[in-house]
Amino acid sequence: MNHLKRVGIFCGSSMGARPEYAAIARRMGHALARRGLGLVYGGGGVGLMGVVADAALAQGAEVIGVIPRGLATKELAHGGLTHMHVVGTMHERKALMADLADAFIALPGGLGTLEELCEILTWAQLGLHRKPCGLLNVLGYFDPLLALLDHAVEEGFVTTDHRSLVVQEADPDRLLHRLNTYQPPQFKRWVEREET
Repeated sequence: MNHLKRVGIFCGSSMGARPEYAAIARRMGHALARRGLGLVYGGGGVGLMGVVADAALAQGAEVIGVIPRGLATKELAHGGLTHMHVVGTMHERKALMADLADAFIALPGGLGTLEELCEILTWAQLGLHRKPCGLLNVLGYFDPLLALLDHAVEEGFVTTDHRSLVVQEADPDRLLHRLNTYQPPQFKRWVEREET
């Protein structure tokens, strides 16, 4: 039985340079549906966002979009979702997605994807939620980010416990399995005071 009911997906509003990105987004949508999981995402009908939503919908999954009014009126909104929440701001979008989802996955994407991922990880670090956070690391897309996180650990800015908040796999089914069985690390404080 799934512990998860809905998964929040952060991903690009463009297709990217390689066809493998759209292919993995499609596989993720199908994998969610096979497991009976709902999709919560940014509500767009373009790019990888549209691909993952269409794939999940085609297999009968619940798909919930959350889109700011300004983007919805620019005709970027998906027209065929199970439910669409139109909110006022990007901040409201992220807060509602965080409330609706039981786990989070970043697929390849740009600045918005990275920003959403970093914010949800920061909230986990601060203890504001204990939901699993994953990277679908197709073609090594997130390798530079993972290397930066490892560097931040080496330089004393990220603890090993906080580094372990990021679960990564290249395969959608393996990633969903790991998120479904995830046990959050136990840490006392998000930052240790230095002795003076």
